[in-house]
Amino acid sequence: LPPHVGRESAANPQPLRGLERPVMSSPSASSKLTGNRIYSCSFCRNHNAYHDDIISKAFQGRHGRAFLFNDVCNITLGGKEDRLLMTGLHTVRDVFCASCSSLLGWKYDFAYEQSQKYKEGKFIVEKAMVLHEGGW
Repeated sequence: LPPHVGRESAANPQPLRGLERPVMSSPSASSKLTGNRIYSCSFCRNHNAYHDDIISKAFQGRHGRAFLFNDVCNITLGGKEDRLLMTGLHTVRDVFCASCSSLLGWKYDFAYEQSQKYKEGKFIVEKAMVLHEGGW
């Protein structure tokens, strides 16, 4: 797996503790999303999310702006690990495109800070890693 982020906009990431890294995946067949406002992998154009599932566009990722999504699809997940992000300590898993294995962002599994609990189960997808599909 690629190096890990030390905070949401970190250039030199460091995990706090190394955990086992099994890869878990979404269904093996790639799902085509329907509709006009879809985000897809910028490398292979595999559909990953609906625009309507965006919770916030005010996040920072490894490569600049990022979106907080309620749900994404056609992904695989890396193993759980604790990372110290700008907003505190979180347990996260990297999110990869199921088709080409490009790193798209991460999933929040657990937030240690009470004020950050709303992120649990949500996904960060970096704007630089996705394209708009559907002509919008």
